[in-house]
Amino acid sequence: MRKLMFGLFLASATSASQATESDPHLWLEEVTGPKALAWVEQQNAATRKELEALPDFATTRDTLMTILNSGARIPYVQKIGDAYYNFWRDKDHVRGLWRRTSLTEYRKASPHWETVLDLDRLALDEKENWVWKGATCERPSGARCLLTLSRGGADASVIREFDLTTKTFVAGGFALPEAKSQVEWKDRDTLYVMTDFGKDSLTDSGYPRIVKEWKRDTPLASASTLLEGQRSDVSVHAAVYRHKRYRYDTIERGVTFFTTETRLRRAGEWVRLDKPADASVGFFDDWLLLQLKSDWTTGGKTWSSGSLIATPVEDFLQGKRNFTALFVPTASTALEGFESTRDSLVLTIMDDVKGRLEERTLKNGQWSARKVDTPTYGSLSVTAVDDERSDEYFLTFTDFLTPTSLQLARVGSDIREPLKALPAFFDSAPFRIQQFFAVSKDGTRVPYFIIGAKNLRTDGKNPTLLYGYGGFDVSMTPFYSGGIGAGWLSRGGTYVLANIRGGGEYGPKWHQAALRHNRQKAYDDFAAVAEDLIRRKITAPRHLGIMGGSNGGLLMGVMLTQRPDLFNAVVCQVPLLDMKRFHKLLAGASWMDEYGNPDVPADWEAIRRYSPYQNIQSGRTYPRTLFVTSTRDDRVHPGHARKMYAAMKANGNDVLYFENTEGGHGAAANNEQQAYRTALEYSFLFKALR
Repeated sequence: MRKLMFGLFLASATSASQATESDPHLWLEEVTGPKALAWVEQQNAATRKELEALPDFATTRDTLMTILNSGARIPYVQKIGDAYYNFWRDKDHVRGLWRRTSLTEYRKASPHWETVLDLDRLALDEKENWVWKGATCERPSGARCLLTLSRGGADASVIREFDLTTKTFVAGGFALPEAKSQVEWKDRDTLYVMTDFGKDSLTDSGYPRIVKEWKRDTPLASASTLLEGQRSDVSVHAAVYRHKRYRYDTIERGVTFFTTETRLRRAGEWVRLDKPADASVGFFDDWLLLQLKSDWTTGGKTWSSGSLIATPVEDFLQGKRNFTALFVPTASTALEGFESTRDSLVLTIMDDVKGRLEERTLKNGQWSARKVDTPTYGSLSVTAVDDERSDEYFLTFTDFLTPTSLQLARVGSDIREPLKALPAFFDSAPFRIQQFFAVSKDGTRVPYFIIGAKNLRTDGKNPTLLYGYGGFDVSMTPFYSGGIGAGWLSRGGTYVLANIRGGGEYGPKWHQAALRHNRQKAYDDFAAVAEDLIRRKITAPRHLGIMGGSNGGLLMGVMLTQRPDLFNAVVCQVPLLDMKRFHKLLAGASWMDEYGNPDVPADWEAIRRYSPYQNIQSGRTYPRTLFVTSTRDDRVHPGHARKMYAAMKANGNDVLYFENTEGGHGAAANNEQQAYRTALEYSFLFKALR
């Protein structure tokens, strides 16, 4: 599913020597320093010893492994050329298989798959711990792809050209060494390439700041420069939109995380589009699409934030501003994304965080609208089968208790062909889904979902796990998880998902309400949900635990230091915590549009009030916390978790730490590592909350 938005999380490097000497734990920022790694090993050993010894740990780990390796999982596919490709991991293929089949075969309960690339074999042959990061394939033929392979799961990856006909890497083909690269096919023998070209070619965030055009059989050094961004930018990125007989080559200069300059290639020249800086650009046939993040007055009309509007490309380039509204939000609705088929756009809309679909069809220059009959109280996602030749699309439906299903749908019809469905990984009959609204400190109604027993006691004694994120316009929507069902709900736990500000659940304004100096509103929202759970006697502080990762890990750190009275256990995953230095560590500089710049006094005045690392109070008792990160996370620096744990330990707090040596920002490189880490987390929580 496509959502017009800009923002990638890549990374650069920094040295602890760049900081002041006032931080006694600064040495832990040396990611692979021998002293730091010895410290990590020591903390891991203590955590393993305690949590592995718990009665349910081994059973939980094995249950999660069975679910993650189940052959009954849905093998999602992507059409490349005339075949349907899937990447698959299981117990026999730890790193995974890239494989393909036909649609006829795919319809069968047990399709025949042809292996295209065995990543375990490749890793063995090349003596590398390869982790699959995806494929970018040349269109329209799809005969060649650029495979992205990571060592250990980091964002930094190598890129190598692969021939789908021979199922081999192309000798002398396009190849890039390990870097935070992006590539796009211009044609069979030409790439748009964004990579580390050497001295001064990256932004302060570690993204490429230069786009070049690279011809086959020529050295990368001879590639011609198309655009150079500034070091202070986030990144630059080239893309090619193809739809039927239309083609649009673009370059986006990411000035900040949420603002871009977009240039369109016309007759060999790159023409800058006159659009709002925070509007995202797309194309359909000969129409330009703009998804707005703020109100925009143009052509004598004001279009509201969150709208999707369209106009013919040539009209726009000639200065005309006559737009057609394809979506306009209401107080309860937001556009989650859209997907192009041959003749239509399929819009995924959230209505109070529950999904529905609508179609917009273009015929003879006019747009028509149609609502699609779909299930309610869950999440929907759409992927076009072949947007060049077909109006068919894959429709996925999921909610917290209904196993995810995949159907083949067609624009204009509510009749869908069932293709695949997950088995029930746990018995959902005893449970129900409820949605409630908490009232935040400023009076804002904040939705949240509760998944718990139908006969849930309201005595305040239910072990409850509250999850949140609240940032970067990312929406927390209903989903089916065999791991949560079998590992948490079936063992007596209640699960809660909060939809706090900072996310995109109600469109751009919901996100922007908690930006920069207003960040505290996201934290007030999360606290309000916790208080509402306690008020309803679903749980009590003694039995309430919280979990979140990345920006959600920052949320956990803030809750830990601001409202320790509300919780008894915290799982803080791959977190940002030292907000004084976040912009100097790895990709942190790219996130200043979200949080502010700590070097600007007014920004720091707001940030310092919630920055967890700076708000540990001497002698204060905090909820027991498990910090989880990865040595190979080159997106959010593991120093955040390391230093916070060390500072809390020095403060006399009862905390645990686990750092996986692989896995990148996901903190797990394969199913075995994922099952182990999750079992540690659930075991830790149940010990604290029961």
